[in-house]
Amino acid sequence: MTRIRPFQALRYDAAKVSLSNVIVPPYDVIAAADREGFYTRDPHNAIRLELTRRVEDEARTDYADVRRTLEAWTRSGVLVRDLRPAFYALRQSFTGPDGKSHVRDGFFGLLHLEDYARRGVRPHERTLEGPKADRLKLLRATRANLSIVFLLYEDREEELLRRLAPAFEGEPLASARDEAGATHRLARIEDPALVESLRAFLEPRPLVIADGHHRYETALAYRDEQRAAHPGAGDDAPFEWILAYFANAFAPGTLLLPIHRLILRGAAPSDREWAERLPGWSCESVALRSAQDLPGLLASHLAPLRDRHAFAADDASGRLRVFSKPRAVAGPAGELSVRLIHREVIEGVFGLDERAVREGAIDYPKSALQTALDVRVGRGVVALYLNPLVPEDVFRVTAAGEVLPQKSTFFYPKLPTGLVFRVFEDAR
Repeated sequence: MTRIRPFQALRYDAAKVSLSNVIVPPYDVIAAADREGFYTRDPHNAIRLELTRRVEDEARTDYADVRRTLEAWTRSGVLVRDLRPAFYALRQSFTGPDGKSHVRDGFFGLLHLEDYARRGVRPHERTLEGPKADRLKLLRATRANLSIVFLLYEDREEELLRRLAPAFEGEPLASARDEAGATHRLARIEDPALVESLRAFLEPRPLVIADGHHRYETALAYRDEQRAAHPGAGDDAPFEWILAYFANAFAPGTLLLPIHRLILRGAAPSDREWAERLPGWSCESVALRSAQDLPGLLASHLAPLRDRHAFAADDASGRLRVFSKPRAVAGPAGELSVRLIHREVIEGVFGLDERAVREGAIDYPKSALQTALDVRVGRGVVALYLNPLVPEDVFRVTAAGEVLPQKSTFFYPKLPTGLVFRVFEDAR
């Protein structure tokens, strides 16, 4: 059972700051070299609540300074608390990698924490202990959810989106434009009937974590600590809930993009070696005159093969090899292509086992164009371009209690940090 409820958000006062100058990408996608730029962009930039200025300072910080910063910004009125609990609808308008305009609607609320074993909240990837230990220090120090766990629900008829639509008809509660050009419009949902409608709609539906596995598992660890320290606190205690964003996995604006593979070691196979090492795969050779031609060729030659196992190989030779083979089991019950490609191509063709992969034998780029450019300047041996997974894949695998292979999914766009915060004193 999924339990959600409205909350009193802590938000930037638009009269004190420009929201566009203070929102930042999620902490785990900010490159070390980019931290300084966000720190200097605005003295109230949200990165100051998430990351140390220098990477090397993370190991020794206890994040007490973040708590002091949060309190100081609240006292000065830079951050203000809404007086009444609400859900917060978010409309993101953006241009996808395909050059087309998209809109994604979702909403923020509090989610009751549940252990994975209960199957209400389902992970799709494994986590690392280092990032969780760092985030736990931050949570202990601030007693606040400063960034968001991004969760997906299944709504093929888009029923919930129709209920959210009226929230965006008036002036936004807040709006911002991020460095990628996406616009974010925030609206408050207070109408009791609509609040109850959203709660009741999600109650019987499981949720899949799209982004924020480390944050969710950190919240579980903190919850367990607090339960031990406060055994009588009850199910409504602030530490039993987490700030989350909910979006429909099957809506057109929820983009699930591929993450490609770049082979960094070894040599590019010859035509004969490809044929010998990939029996049962067919190959189409397409002229690739420049890296700029790649996105169009993938759209016309790889994308139509989504009903088959397929990938395209680029060794900067002027030819794009497009490989495919029929699925052993047709439809959504079949094996994931990304698993097959790791077994038959990365290991079978290039001889890179799990240990080699863990030691950095391949990279996981998100941009096909940038990857093609990298291969042409010698950064990498062969690029393997993949088709994206589909929402059915994600829900099928997680429903079976499994996780997806490493670096299988890229949900786009990311949710910026800074639109809403939640402090535990305002949990209800």
